[in-house]
Amino acid sequence: MASQVLDSTAFPIIDSHIHLYAKTHIPTLSWTAELPEDHPLNRQRSVQDYKLVSGKSQNLLGFVFLETDRKSGLGSTDWEDAFKEVDFLVRIATGRPVEGEGHAAEDGRLVLGVVPWAPVPAGVSLLAEYVEKVQSKFLDGGVPNLLKGFRYLVQSRPAGTMMEDGFIDGLKWLGEKGLSFDLGVDARSGGLHQLEEACDMMRQVYESGSNLKIIINHFCKPDLRLTASQAKEGHHDFISWRQSIERMASYPTAYMKLSGWFSELPPQDKDHPEEISLLVEQTKPWADVVFKAFTPSRILFGSDWPVCGVGGPGEESWQHWHDLVEAILTSQNLSTEAKRDVWSGTATRAYNITISTKSRL
Repeated sequence: MASQVLDSTAFPIIDSHIHLYAKTHIPTLSWTAELPEDHPLNRQRSVQDYKLVSGKSQNLLGFVFLETDRKSGLGSTDWEDAFKEVDFLVRIATGRPVEGEGHAAEDGRLVLGVVPWAPVPAGVSLLAEYVEKVQSKFLDGGVPNLLKGFRYLVQSRPAGTMMEDGFIDGLKWLGEKGLSFDLGVDARSGGLHQLEEACDMMRQVYESGSNLKIIINHFCKPDLRLTASQAKEGHHDFISWRQSIERMASYPTAYMKLSGWFSELPPQDKDHPEEISLLVEQTKPWADVVFKAFTPSRILFGSDWPVCGVGGPGEESWQHWHDLVEAILTSQNLSTEAKRDVWSGTATRAYNITISTKSRL
């Protein structure tokens, strides 16, 4: 698609959370072996695919790429697949497509930030070795400013991982280097103990004086299969989730992504998506907690594409999620500036992104 001038009546959008992988990379992903062959995530998900689903939004500036949980380990001999993912993103960002990967030379303009995997619990020495190698790849590609931070997906790790000395020290080191950390925990499937552990981890990091930016994914994946009435009546899971969210929000350099809900809500029929007004009503107790605790200045829009299509209405999930977010912001009675923060302003601050006045699509 050709570049278009932003629609002056709408907000510029930064999608702060998407995943990309080529078909040839699927065997290197740690989770695809568990999926049936015809699963929507068990096929290539490229920039070309992303442009098709998000193309209705003329105000989309671009995206932040999040690591896709490649097969990897803490030792330096286990980093090959993670490095391949970085090389893939550098090729996209620098406009050097490889045949079959689903991106073109002009697509580099869409890449506003990259958050790769990192062996955070390995200790500072190994973490520094890994980060230096990743930084050199972006530097050699001429795009050093696109490396924004790292993620180590703790939602699938053993209890206690976030409290290990190596993990805490690794996070502090990232903060010292001006790099962010994306925190992925799962209250519904992984258990509320993950949130409690994350809160204790954050307390240790921030009591040390660290200025690390911790960018929390997906509202911590709450149990959105509870009804709004159950939440309002004080269901234990909702109360526990709320208390953890409020603790997390007490740290001024913690941010929250408005993303990932379709995986936690009851699955939708792709031919008959749930009405936006009903979804707003169903999720309002959770939205109210986060908007009060973090405020829009620390909340950022993310689609979680292509994962949003699992539970969401198929290929229409990106647009359906966009429309739901738009309705949520209206229901929160936000000012124009506050809405602008959620759509893009917060992302520019959380990830140190500089945006132009033109869209990338």
